[in-house]
Amino acid sequence: MKRVLALMLALLMALTGCTGGKQPTAAEVEAPQEYRTVYSGEITTINYLVTASTNEFALAASFVDTLIDYDRYGVAQPCLATEWKVSDDGLIWTLKLREGVKWVTHEGKEYAELVAQDFVDAMKYILDSKNESQTANIAYSVIKNAEKFYDAEITDFEQVGIKAKDKYTLEYTLEKPTPYFLSMLTYVCFFPVNGKFLSETGDKFGTDNTTILYNGAYIMEAFEPQTRRALVANETYWDKENIYIKKINQTYNKEATTLAPELLLRGEIDYADIPSSVIDEWMKDATKKEMVRPNRTGFYTYFYCLNFDPKFAKEFEPDNWKIVVNNLNFRKSLFHALDRKAAMLTAEPYDPEKRILNTITPKNFVDLDGIDYTQLGKLANFTNTDSFNSKLALEFKEKALAELKGKAKFPVKVLMPYNTGGTDWANRAQVIEQQLENLLGADYVDLIIDPKPPTGFLKEVRRAGNYAFLECNWGPDYADPETYTDPFTPDNNYNWPHLAEGYKEANGKNTYENMVDAAKAEVLDIGKRLTLFADAEAYFIDQAFVIPYAAGGGGYSASRLNPFESPYSPFGVSSERYKGQKIMEKPMNSEQFTKGLANWEKERADALKAAK
Repeated sequence: MKRVLALMLALLMALTGCTGGKQPTAAEVEAPQEYRTVYSGEITTINYLVTASTNEFALAASFVDTLIDYDRYGVAQPCLATEWKVSDDGLIWTLKLREGVKWVTHEGKEYAELVAQDFVDAMKYILDSKNESQTANIAYSVIKNAEKFYDAEITDFEQVGIKAKDKYTLEYTLEKPTPYFLSMLTYVCFFPVNGKFLSETGDKFGTDNTTILYNGAYIMEAFEPQTRRALVANETYWDKENIYIKKINQTYNKEATTLAPELLLRGEIDYADIPSSVIDEWMKDATKKEMVRPNRTGFYTYFYCLNFDPKFAKEFEPDNWKIVVNNLNFRKSLFHALDRKAAMLTAEPYDPEKRILNTITPKNFVDLDGIDYTQLGKLANFTNTDSFNSKLALEFKEKALAELKGKAKFPVKVLMPYNTGGTDWANRAQVIEQQLENLLGADYVDLIIDPKPPTGFLKEVRRAGNYAFLECNWGPDYADPETYTDPFTPDNNYNWPHLAEGYKEANGKNTYENMVDAAKAEVLDIGKRLTLFADAEAYFIDQAFVIPYAAGGGGYSASRLNPFESPYSPFGVSSERYKGQKIMEKPMNSEQFTKGLANWEKERADALKAAK
């Protein structure tokens, strides 16, 4: 057996430095530690064992701790596990749990001690297909026999590769060596649950703040849907000395995006995104300018999905859309016609290029001996080329018209819903509608923008297949490019590319699935593995199943939180936590942010070097 530290540090070496910085000196005076925000998109569940929605598991990140965590530089730290080791063959991971961690109720009353069996009980629930966990595929992609149990090929859970060896010792057995497994342990499908409480609550588990238990930094003291949420510091928390914000008040307002800047100016809340529609005004006002700063770009990736399983209303002609979306030349006409810079100006008017992506996997996520993943194999061709090309768009349009003559109706109705929770998205939908129709011709495509409420948006739109063309996003769950293939698997609900016609191979899978499977199977030669994933991604983009658009983050905000104090990680839930953060007396301005960013980048490089 050998310590997993070496593997963990190898993982960290694969991650390149991103943006961030040391806290500035101008705004360090502490204010009363109560943090206030407004929101417009209500959660639909608190059951962290089933949700894959960031909006929902971001809350759970404050309620339940993970086996490991990441500090503000992105270095892995002990959390519920105090130490870990892996077998020489890379298949068996053994973790020692922190003793004395308490599960408490929403009233802060002690319920039980956290034990290794809690992780086993949680995994058994996740792998029970009738519970419809949306993160089960992450777990069964690596744990021995987990997929067989999920598919009911085996019924004895003892055969699944997770065991409580004793009260405080947890063991995972994997299907194959997985060098990034440690990074997966910060995702929700590896959260614990108290089995007795889960059994007592049954189907009511996670339906409100009273039907879950807490072992993390905060307890949800109050939950009044579409009214308010109140989080209070957990007084029994094992690391409560590092919890400085004692209360978090989140108030529902369906106009939160529009009203938040003014509410912040009035001192009623402590955070507001500053949309592009008002950023000029803030930058020109001496007082407001001192309160606004850029946001860091992140590892969420945004792309436009073309839906291969349309389930929208007949008035929008889903049958006609299904015909045209299966035509490669039609897809490529859209691919090359979308002016991503024009779209990005709705969110990033000062520096749109910093967020635009030509790939699904963002730059600086992983590298191979200093070469960024996006420069490997055939993917480099897309990384270094802007997809917007009006000449090519029109050439593919003519080819599509010729091939679809007599088969499809023109103009094609292109249903494009958007979430009304953000003014930027509303503006962007209008820009894209006008831009595509002007370039390709209103006699070719008729984009129909469809405003939808933020609450339940994913369920009612994307997961229901209620769209033709939709801005989607995905965040990484672990430190490997495999994570960016997850939205496009047959058991996910983004755009169902496995249903595209003309791509099936002898084994019944399409070409992209087989390319991804080949990459997943390579676990020893990391260089080969990364190149295989890069080639699969290049193929997926080349076939215009999606149109890469942008990296997440960016934009501008006014905030009394220091962005360089928060836990930092491109994957999992660590970055969603308030742990270690303090409320500043006044928001950070752009100059302070720039200095802090430079300091943080230097300190992070030193931290990663020291970890090696």
